[in-house]
This record gives sequence, structure tokens and C-alpha cells, in this order.
Amino acid sequence: MTAHDFRALYERLRNRAAPPAVNGRWGALRHLTPERVAAAAAEVRLGRTVSMAAPIETVPGPDDPEPAVHRMTGPSPRELASGALHFATDRFAMNVHGDADSHLDALCHVVFDGELYGRVPASTLTAEGARRLSVDLVGNGIVGRGVLLDIPRLRGVPWLEPGDHVTSGDLTAAEAAQGVRVGPGDLLFVRVGHRLRRTELGPWDSAGARVGLHPTAVEFLAEREVSVLGGDGNNDTAPSVVEGIAFPVHVLAIHAMGVHLMDYLRFEDLVPVCARAGRWSFLCVVAPLRLTGATGSPVNPIAVL
Repeated sequence: MTAHDFRALYERLRNRAAPPAVNGRWGALRHLTPERVAAAAAEVRLGRTVSMAAPIETVPGPDDPEPAVHRMTGPSPRELASGALHFATDRFAMNVHGDADSHLDALCHVVFDGELYGRVPASTLTAEGARRLSVDLVGNGIVGRGVLLDIPRLRGVPWLEPGDHVTSGDLTAAEAAQGVRVGPGDLLFVRVGHRLRRTELGPWDSAGARVGLHPTAVEFLAEREVSVLGGDGNNDTAPSVVEGIAFPVHVLAIHAMGVHLMDYLRFEDLVPVCARAGRWSFLCVVAPLRLTGATGSPVNPIAVL
């Protein structure tokens, strides 16, 4: 895709997505109305909950050179031996936007043309945190109907190879094959098999080679009025198919349309449950940490079937 074609797509999606805020809901979350949240509760039939997050990595790897740090801060061996009352305590720190751990991107995450989503000045990003469009916008959580589209299942392979990409045609074909349709306000999850490939073959430098959506597939999100996009990879293909833009899907989804993204999820636990139940939609509950001014958060989306 040429830079000119990308710019035309960006402008088309941004103009379609305006205005940035409706009834206090920023971005594509305006499609997730209270009525649609209430309707999503009808997806619960089995009373089964399944996580869509991967365990947080604490060991360095080719796709995670700065893994999360988890260390115990107490009790000490001496305290354990004392027989008195003590408490186990620990400390945790992580790079939120890495290439291994499941996380949610806030609407302030992408700077493009010197602006954030909704023409918010990039100067609102400060050393103390984001003054606007931070993860605080979803401090009350995101709850709605989730839909999982399994592209490797559609193609009859365990996973897509790095460098491949998912098209709008793939998404509509997966809908037909799985007997489900993505609708307004939905949380769309697209499986490309990144996690399974990583488990079977070991981690690799996914910053240079990974599967994602083709930029034109973002039009599918706009047409269906999707509120959230989540993937088991980065959602962007590497290397990029757009001249001069390394993360075109992030630019289009977050910056042009105000769609919150979730990267590096894991669907291997959910797929067999959906397959046995014969349905690929569910109630989804996303509860980001309340990190004031943060550009994202570790996330553990829960599917409730």
C-alpha cells in the first residue's frame, strides 16, 4: 500500500468516525450503548468463564528483552522461622507495550501528525502521564458482546506464518464458517495463531516478523461499528505493507477511529470451549488497571459463556 493510498484510507475512516465523544463515551465505545451491554448478558448460558490473557513473562526472550519483574519482598527467612504472624508480599513492574504480554492500548497511545485521537494535541503527553485520553477513560471497565473469529481454523492451518495478514475477506468468510456475525458495539477478537506458534516453535523477534490485519481490513471494523479489537499478536503485520508507517492498523484503529486495541492475547483456552458449544460469541468483561495518566494497562479479558 502506498503512502498516498494509506492517507486516503486514514482520512476516510477518520471522517466516518467523527465526532470523538458522544454522551461521555470517547471513540468507538460510543457504539457500546447501555442497551447493548444489557443485551450481551444474554450470551451467558453455560456459566463458564475463560481468560483470554497469556501468563505474564518474567524471563527475557527474543520478543521480550525487558520482561516483567516480579519479586518477593517478604517475609524474610528469619521471619518465616519465627513462628509469628507475617504476610507474604511482592512487587511487580512491566513494560506495558511490549511484544509478549497481554495489554490494552489507551487512545493516547498513538501520536500521528503531531496529534492524538480526536485532534487532541500531543503536548498533552507529559513526563507525569497523559493528561487526556489515558486508560482512565475505561476505568469502569469494558463490558459487551465478544466475538472470536479464528482465521487459522478458516484456512485449515494451526497458525498463520509471520508476514501474512488478515483481510476483510478473511473476516467475512470466518463469520460465515463459524455462523456468527459481528455487529455494532461488539468486542472483536481475531485469532491468527501467534500464541500457538510461539508455544510450539519458541519465541522469535516478532517486532520484525508477525501476522496482523491488512490495513484495509480496518474498514470492516468501521462498517460493523466495532468498539474494541483484540488479537493474539500485535494486530499489525510486520514487516508493514505501508510505506513509511510501521504500525498502520494502530494508526487507523486508535488514531483515526478511536478503537481501543488489545495486543498479544491468548485464545487457545477459549477456542475449544467455543467449538464444543457451537457458538463464537460471548459476554466479555475487560477490567484494565486504574493507572492514572497511563497509555495502557496489563489486561485479562474474560469470556463468559
